Amino acid sequence: MSLEGKVLVIESDTAQAKELAAVLKFIDREAVLVEESSRWKEAMDSTDELLAVLIGPGDSDTELETLLQDIHATDKNLPIFLLAEKGKEPTVAINVSSCILGRVELPARYTQLTNALHQAEVYRETNQKVGRQRPVDLFRSLVGSSRAIQQVRKHIQQVADSEANVLILGESGTGKEVVARNLHYYSSRRDKPFVPINCGAIPADLLESELFGHEKGAFTGAISARQGRFEMAEGGTLFLDEIGDMSLPMQVKLLRVLQERTFERVGSNKSIAANVRVVAATHRNLEEAIKEGKFREDLFYRLNVFPIEMPPLRERVEDIPLLVNELIRRIEHEKRGSVRLTSAAVMALCQYNWPGNVRELANLIERLAILHPFGVVDAGDLPEKFQVEGGSSLPMPAKLDEDLVLNPLPIEYQEPRLPREGIDLKEHLSNLEQTFIKQALDDAGGVVAHAAKRLGMRRTTLVEKLRKYGLQRSGEAAGI
Repeated sequence: MSLEGKVLVIESDTAQAKELAAVLKFIDREAVLVEESSRWKEAMDSTDELLAVLIGPGDSDTELETLLQDIHATDKNLPIFLLAEKGKEPTVAINVSSCILGRVELPARYTQLTNALHQAEVYRETNQKVGRQRPVDLFRSLVGSSRAIQQVRKHIQQVADSEANVLILGESGTGKEVVARNLHYYSSRRDKPFVPINCGAIPADLLESELFGHEKGAFTGAISARQGRFEMAEGGTLFLDEIGDMSLPMQVKLLRVLQERTFERVGSNKSIAANVRVVAATHRNLEEAIKEGKFREDLFYRLNVFPIEMPPLRERVEDIPLLVNELIRRIEHEKRGSVRLTSAAVMALCQYNWPGNVRELANLIERLAILHPFGVVDAGDLPEKFQVEGGSSLPMPAKLDEDLVLNPLPIEYQEPRLPREGIDLKEHLSNLEQTFIKQALDDAGGVVAHAAKRLGMRRTTLVEKLRKYGLQRSGEAAGI
């Protein structure tokens, strides 16, 4: 996870609170426990970088509602999750536009709690104040040297500093949000917010409130007035992802905002000016959707002032070695381990069809870093669907730069990068040594003499290191 921060747990049940604290500690989060809800303020004041609040049901609904209102008044952007036993719904209404992001079941489960905190990080990042944008090196320039990606970069340079609406087209996982962030970064609006929203992930009846905000009491659960994404993005860029999934009634309202540059919050008749640049994206064929009556033609032409098409990964396989390098660097920078791929492994990846595009490649590299920490992955170590039996199942594209694939230098022998935060070199080298010793023993079937030969050291030296690290020598015969 990218943001630092503690988690405030307001729970009167001591056992439940301690169990939550244990799970949070396991995922490298520190819990600040408060049993008496009246003491939440002093705990909050004494804690820096608070990421989220987990709140138990309390003694009554009135007490819980008052607590929620007080926390929201103190920090309107602090994500809140309500704790509830499995099978029991919280008695306080949860809506997508409030700081209450959802519920966490008790007893706490690792996966659900991890997902909740990730959601809190995204929410926090989206609602950061002006001038606290993510550094450009976190989303980086588009990686690749293919003609298609060079064309995308050229389009970004041409349109970034204009006020034209941009429509980004492409399959899921191709990196449409990366294009949108680059458009924002290289525009005159870069010092203002970049606010993304996935139109397909939010129910149609809640999307209006999410985009335009609402007033207190506008609907059940609206316990306070709240800004929408248009207000959050004031002066900056609003990224409407999966615009093709937006309902027809919402398309009408969005079209009005694009035409008149004003909108009203839900439950209000006061017009608010919108100085926002809109960048939209979709994986759907909007022209086909227009013919089917699922997308408004007038909205399409409003959004499609400057189209940019992201190519699927299967059409830019010459970029795969560079993308692999980049993804490995990111994992290393985030201190999530490292891995290297042999030329044969990269060759196999270049012959896969990649239905999930760059997102699928990123997931694979992360998986390999977990399965082979600080190791070298060969073609045979790849998951079965990436392995090519009897040579090539797909013809190697002629446009692929053989030097990038057949020469292992870019992947296997690239210069290590020292993390900005520094590193405990002794510990790092010790971990690396243990990893290679384990791999050598596995490859040698536990025979120490053979493993020592693979590692280029004497058998007695390896035995000393096995004792030092407390490693088991499974399969080692006496004296071998």
